[in-house]
Amino acid sequence: MNISNEVRGYLKPLGESVLAILIGAFIGAIVLWLSGYDAIAAYKALIEGSFGSLGNFAETLSKSTPLILTAITFAIGARTGLFNIGAEGTVYFGAIAAVAVTQSLQNPLAGILAGLFVGALWMIPAAVLKVYRGVHEVISTIMFNWIAFYLASWLALQVFENPMNPNSTLPIPAGARLPLLVKNSTLSLAFIIAIVTAIIVYIVMWHTKLGYELRTSGLNSKAAEYGGINPRKAMIWSFVIGGMTAGLAGALEVMGIPPSYSISQGLANVYGFGFDGIGVSLVGRNHPLGIIFAGILFGALNAGATKMQQTGVPLEMVKVIEGIIIVAVAVPGLIDLFGRIFKRGGAQ
Repeated sequence: MNISNEVRGYLKPLGESVLAILIGAFIGAIVLWLSGYDAIAAYKALIEGSFGSLGNFAETLSKSTPLILTAITFAIGARTGLFNIGAEGTVYFGAIAAVAVTQSLQNPLAGILAGLFVGALWMIPAAVLKVYRGVHEVISTIMFNWIAFYLASWLALQVFENPMNPNSTLPIPAGARLPLLVKNSTLSLAFIIAIVTAIIVYIVMWHTKLGYELRTSGLNSKAAEYGGINPRKAMIWSFVIGGMTAGLAGALEVMGIPPSYSISQGLANVYGFGFDGIGVSLVGRNHPLGIIFAGILFGALNAGATKMQQTGVPLEMVKVIEGIIIVAVAVPGLIDLFGRIFKRGGAQ
């Protein structure tokens, strides 16, 4: 049976990722064994905590939802030749926007659109600095992440604070909350929206003129410009689309996660999604469809961590094992990313 080149192109990175997962798990088992813990029992608990029941699997999918969306933010940038790490701060404003807008417009669509719009808006300054002033996106997006952290914290605890609980924002009104897919879980319609978003981004990036311009600019901006493509326009679109997906992640998180449906403890329940999304994107080889499976893997590690602790493995060791597996799985994606960057730099 003949296998097309396109299928072969997907099978190779898939095989590399599976092999990396096995290697990471093996190294993690050695670390557990050397530390005096039962590696088999720990991994069994990790799998049971992630996939052992419908409820556990629902939690895995729930925890993967924001990571899929923030990973897409990084992936779009990487495909355009950018190292956009501004998803973290954008998530905060996506969540704040959903809380603010739904207080008046008690409709889930209003919250989703608010997250998309504010997310895109927050990324524009970094895009302008990159395109028109030559400011490196790593520097600008890191700075904007900190600006977002403190500004969003102030908005959450001073402007939209809950008078019944000063450590959280006003809750999302009942009419604007996303329906749960599994009772007594945190899995909501947000997961379906994240999957659909990933598929739409795949179609845009690989089957439209805009996507072709983004990817071509990322491979070689000089050649793209020679072919009639405007690399500056491609960069701006990359920031804007990436901002939309990150803002959507924040909005969906507060609109779909019971029981509080709010931003709690400052930004505790939306903190870290943007940074974790970088790892998810690398594991998924910066491809929207690969990111779906990578996000579920990360969600499984997060969901199974509590069960793993019940075997006597302390939380710190659980995080070490998670880190080993994540680093091992991310290595092929890092090699692929830096290979493209160096190739692109040499071509210029």
